[in-house]
Amino acid sequence: MKPLPEQFLANIKQWSSEFGFSQLEITHVNLAQHEAHLEKWLNNNYQGEMDYMAKHGTKRSRPDELEPGTLRVISVRMDYFPPEAASIKTVLNDKNRGLISRYATGRDYHKLIRKRLQKLVDKMQQEVGEFGYRVFTDSAPVLEKALAENAGLGWIGKHTNLINKKAGSWFFLGEIYTDLPLPLNEAPPENHCGTCTACIDICPTQAIIAPYQLDARRCISYLTIELKTAIPVEFRKAIGNHIYGCDDCQLVCPWNRFSKPSDEKDFEVRHGLDAPQLLDLFFWTEAEFLKKMEGSPIRRIGYMQWLRNIAVALGNAPYSSSIVDALKNRREEVDEMVQGHIDWALEELVNNR
Repeated sequence: MKPLPEQFLANIKQWSSEFGFSQLEITHVNLAQHEAHLEKWLNNNYQGEMDYMAKHGTKRSRPDELEPGTLRVISVRMDYFPPEAASIKTVLNDKNRGLISRYATGRDYHKLIRKRLQKLVDKMQQEVGEFGYRVFTDSAPVLEKALAENAGLGWIGKHTNLINKKAGSWFFLGEIYTDLPLPLNEAPPENHCGTCTACIDICPTQAIIAPYQLDARRCISYLTIELKTAIPVEFRKAIGNHIYGCDDCQLVCPWNRFSKPSDEKDFEVRHGLDAPQLLDLFFWTEAEFLKKMEGSPIRRIGYMQWLRNIAVALGNAPYSSSIVDALKNRREEVDEMVQGHIDWALEELVNNR
């Protein structure tokens, strides 16, 4: 391949901005340090039922094994916090409402980011000709936070999310694996967490078992999204009114005072999911769920898991006869797993009346 024009990297960054990305940097494919961390995490079984985390062996931590010929990784981030969304704190304090992680209140980001990355590749190929590549966004065995950290997009915080000094952590990540010999961002990643332990202290289920160590089996995001079986009873009270994911550790992070709402239309709140009434959601039929969740990341958990999560939240709500009636009336319409969570919720409501 002919030498790349010096202006090419500047052009890539400009184009990425035009396609809605907040930042773009280039990194190498050496993830040896992060691979060791991943192996230790897996050996401790912190992944729970997320078998896919170990399924592909070293391909996850070795980009050139997953996509042979990869020399560089183009790492991008895209801000997602929805503008004009209800205050997370306000929703958390209203136990009759459900809290949905803010990344999921709008349209699914996967297709949007992949399409934008493909547009960026097309633009690059117009400039330098054909080259080898593959685009990703949370869609394959990729250590995207590790790559982003190495690229200089931020540092992995004590809660294991990526934090950017100028933009906090409310952003998605995406990658382009490429055989182009692009110039690297030589700036080493700096960690700015200092002595802060806000994320560790706030975690309702104490999933951050030590700085930079997350036991996913305790994490509310895992329990409400990835776990397909019954939620362990020991965590149900702590889940509170979280019904899809959890933003608590991001909410208290001091660096998020620098975050900015996204102006991306697809990330705007849909169907009032920023502050929904639990009973309204619990009465959705499966057809309503599938229709309203069309184009939403929530759809992938399925209707019964959705009802399971809401039943737990209703069990943590203040006692009311309408909640008790709703739980009893829906019990015969759901599967055995959800029935177990409804029974737990009814017992909680009666005991705490």
